Amino acid sequence: MNSTEASMTAPPDLANLAPAAVDIPTRDRLGVEGAGHPPRILILYGSLRPQSFSRKLALEAERLLRHFGAETRVFDPNDLPLLDSVKPDHPKVQQIREWSQWSEGQVWVSPERHGTLTAVFKNQIDWLPLEIGSVRPTQGRTLAVMQVCGGSQSFNVVNALRQLGRWMRMVTIPNQSSVPKAWQEFDDEGRMKPSPYYDRVVDVMEELVKFTLLTRDRSEYLTSRYSERKGDLAAAALAEAAGAVE
Repeated sequence: MNSTEASMTAPPDLANLAPAAVDIPTRDRLGVEGAGHPPRILILYGSLRPQSFSRKLALEAERLLRHFGAETRVFDPNDLPLLDSVKPDHPKVQQIREWSQWSEGQVWVSPERHGTLTAVFKNQIDWLPLEIGSVRPTQGRTLAVMQVCGGSQSFNVVNALRQLGRWMRMVTIPNQSSVPKAWQEFDDEGRMKPSPYYDRVVDVMEELVKFTLLTRDRSEYLTSRYSERKGDLAAAALAEAAGAVE
């Protein structure tokens, strides 16, 4: 089945999609070569509430990403200790670090709390150092940002997440989603109701898959920096002068 045929037969659990309008991103349509495996996307959300709307939005995003051909993992922030309260070998810390390294793109979803992202969400990012040995668990990954609001629409969280993504050296896509009055945008089954807000979520997930396919085989080159290469050369010269290398 090609991408056009797939888009005409949206699965039952995505009943809000208009099949004729769906475009399944593929490497061929983007004109890129490289790895043929599905894009690997990690999804983080920022609430521990049993009826968390950020979690509901995260799961809605996951369904769409899978329909667009991605492989997904959703990290559960429950039982993740506060930063530095345990050693990094804690199982939940190891999980989020390993999953971040596994990912080629990420989705960040947070509620707005006191005008910004939640401590639950920030704690997850704080456990992801810029570098672990020679491995950078976030650099070069694509990123989509979304937020849920208890009241009127706000963009405080998505703006803060963009700043955080830039600090983590990620490639944040242009589109984003902010869902106001989230309590009325989901049904009793936890599914997002059809609306322009739902359509925007579809837009964001489609765009994330496209950008991930475009950049994942080029991320190392795209994020290569002159200042870092210069530093590496200087370090190598010092090591050679000290006789540390032959």
